[in-house]
Order: sequence, then structure tokens, then C-alpha cells
Amino acid sequence: MTDENADKGSCPEWSIMLHGFVDDELDSVHTAQFESHLATCPDCTAELERLQTMRRLTRRDGVKWPMPSAVRSTLLDAIAEESRSRANARRGVSAQETWWARGLRYVKEWSFIPSLGVLAASAFLFVNAPTGNLPIQDEVLASHIRSLLANHLTDVLTSDQHTVKPWFDGKIDFSPPVVDLAPQGFPLVGGRVDYIDGKVVAALIYKRRAHIINVFVWPDKPEAETADTHEGYNVVRWSGGGLVFYAVSDVGASDLAAFRDDFIRQAAL
Repeated sequence: MTDENADKGSCPEWSIMLHGFVDDELDSVHTAQFESHLATCPDCTAELERLQTMRRLTRRDGVKWPMPSAVRSTLLDAIAEESRSRANARRGVSAQETWWARGLRYVKEWSFIPSLGVLAASAFLFVNAPTGNLPIQDEVLASHIRSLLANHLTDVLTSDQHTVKPWFDGKIDFSPPVVDLAPQGFPLVGGRVDYIDGKVVAALIYKRRAHIINVFVWPDKPEAETADTHEGYNVVRWSGGGLVFYAVSDVGASDLAAFRDDFIRQAAL
């Protein structure tokens, strides 16, 4: 759900599952679990009814929502100011800037307007990128950003590691380790399949407070651990069990390093 007030009237510990329930993304086990919670929680029930009513209203044919003139004026002023500041900043950008850096900057500049952010991501990541010619780190970063802008963060939405791990069966030809890091402050959100370096890979999604951590996993030869900052995002790499792992996030470098260490310990890599 995209409503910025969606979690205010519901139980914080059930908010992710409420999102999945409204969007019909929960499996049967978690659907039954959430319905059981709804039977005893008036706050979540009220929030669910409010969101479902809002969805019905916004999906009706012919419904238009006029923007108040004051809001429209403020928004246009903000966009104009943003455009001026971006133009000034671009004048200082080196002529040696790579096409990848220019493209990623373009996506970032327009991501403050969601629909334009998706358009920018689609145009740059799917059309302009030369297939098979990106460094692995750039492909991983592009997939991380695409998952956030295109609203396709998970294919399976659950915090249960025993649901996420078997979900990959038949979708990829290896079994990624899925660990519970909630006690360490990195709760599991879910998983999806992605495409990196010409192959289908597993993507595990964790959170650190409001920050998303994408962990991309695929079979490969062992590689040395690395930790880099790339275009404003932190990227760490490690190997174990015949697999290579890339974790990407805008979370702090120390938090991402702690996540990597906790993952390695829990997975016994």
C-alpha cells in the first residue's frame, strides 16, 4: 500500500502483513494468520476497512480529485526550484562522467515524483543500458533501485524464513540460505527472483528501520569480501557455500557490515 498514513491506526508489528493482505500478496498460511488477528483487533479492522474504501473510491470510473490551488502553487514552485538547483548542479559535473553515472543521476533526480521515477528507471535501466556490458556491481545496484521504483520489491511477502526458502524451489537451480535476523535488527521482508549477469538469481529482502536491504545470491566461485560506496549506496560482497552474495542498501556502511557479519554467522557460511 502507498498511503502514507496506512500504519497509523494499525498495530506496528502487523503493518507489513496488513500491506500484503490488502494487496492480495500473502500466502494461504499468512492470510489465515492475519484474518485470525483481525477477529481480535478493532484497530487493524478499522484500518483495513478505511483502506479498502479508499481503493474502491479511487478506482471508480470518472472519479477526479481536484488539487487545491494553494497545494498546486506550492508544488509547482517546488518543482521549479528543484529544476533550477539541478541545472546549477549539472553545470559543475565533470565532462568525464560515465554514461552509467549520468543515467543513475537522472533516475535519482526524478524519483521524488514516483510516476516520473518509474519512467526514468524504465527508460534508463531497460532501454539505454547495454545488455551484458555492465560491471556486476552496477547491475546489482540497478536491480536494487529498480525494485524500489517499480514497486516490485517482493514476489513472496513474508517474514517467515521457512516460507521464503521453499518458495524458490523450481524457480532457480540452487537453494539460497534464508536466515532470521530480526533479533539482530534486520527483519526479513520476503524474496523474489531477479536477473543479474545473464542469469536468474535469488533476491532476499531485509529491512533496517526504514531502509531496504537487497541481498542478491547466485552460484559462483569464491571471491574476496569487499565493501564499497557506489553512487551513494553501500554495497558489500562475500562468498560461502559455493554462492556469492551482494548486499545493497542506502543504510549506513557500519549497519550493512553488521548485517553481512550476522548473515554469515546465522547461515554458517
